[in-house]
Amino acid sequence: MVDQHIAALIDLPQAPPSVEDSEALCRRLALSHYENFTVVSRLIPRRMRQSLYNLYAFCRTVDDIGDEAPGDRVLLLDRFESELEAAYAGTPHHPVLVALQGTIKRFGMPRYLFERLIVANRIDQEQVRYRTFSDLLYYCEHSATPVGRLFLILFGYGDDELFALSDSTCIALQLANFWQDVRRDYAEGRIYLPLDEMSKYAVSEDDLAEAQATDEFNDLMRYQVERTRGYFRDGLPLIDRVRGSLRVDIAVFSRGGIAILDKIEQLHYDTLRTRPTLSKSEKIRLFLSTLVSRRWRKWT
Repeated sequence: MVDQHIAALIDLPQAPPSVEDSEALCRRLALSHYENFTVVSRLIPRRMRQSLYNLYAFCRTVDDIGDEAPGDRVLLLDRFESELEAAYAGTPHHPVLVALQGTIKRFGMPRYLFERLIVANRIDQEQVRYRTFSDLLYYCEHSATPVGRLFLILFGYGDDELFALSDSTCIALQLANFWQDVRRDYAEGRIYLPLDEMSKYAVSEDDLAEAQATDEFNDLMRYQVERTRGYFRDGLPLIDRVRGSLRVDIAVFSRGGIAILDKIEQLHYDTLRTRPTLSKSEKIRLFLSTLVSRRWRKWT
């Protein structure tokens, strides 16, 4: 069965749904798709939660189109981009854009950030290998950094210096996810390890296919983990530059990503046989300790 937010794009309603119904859909998407989001959102002031749900629903819908939608995904991405255009200069008919339109106007959210997320999912339809780390960064600058910037704008922050700090954190989170999921991504036909670095470390696609964590593979992963820690380190000052619950939100996500890197290190960098994850109890401890911690810079 196709989820409602995708079905509404495959067959756009002739008349726009109500804002109330559209916001309810966004709220369901946000609170049912992502456990960590549900926890963190409880810290957000109630008056801002619906806007956050609307923003999340847009990101979730774009990803679901690119990963799960039946039929011509490029066509559906084009259709969703047309709905985004309507949210800025007309009347959208897709419920997520109906809900998001008010958030866009209220907070002055720039269109280019939403467009970048759509571009990232177009890249996913065409590209399953990345020749260099620069190529991978280009992807992250479309798939990850727009989310952080939109999140900051939602809380009233919009200067370039804070955006740069957020970019570092978002890139780090994306990279940590890639290194966590090397085997899973390969099973789906994707390799995010830069091909030139695989060659440099004498790691072949056959090693990935056979789940052979050779010494060379472990060395390559060690290099990726340490580089990713550097991005987290560069982004941590953002926590001291924002106020209120946003500080905890950013800290929780940063600590979660760093904890995944720690897990990879504890596995001696072998993510081919075991996928490093945090247990529910580990997530709870991390969340609670973050609430009382002020040692942001000690984590990496």
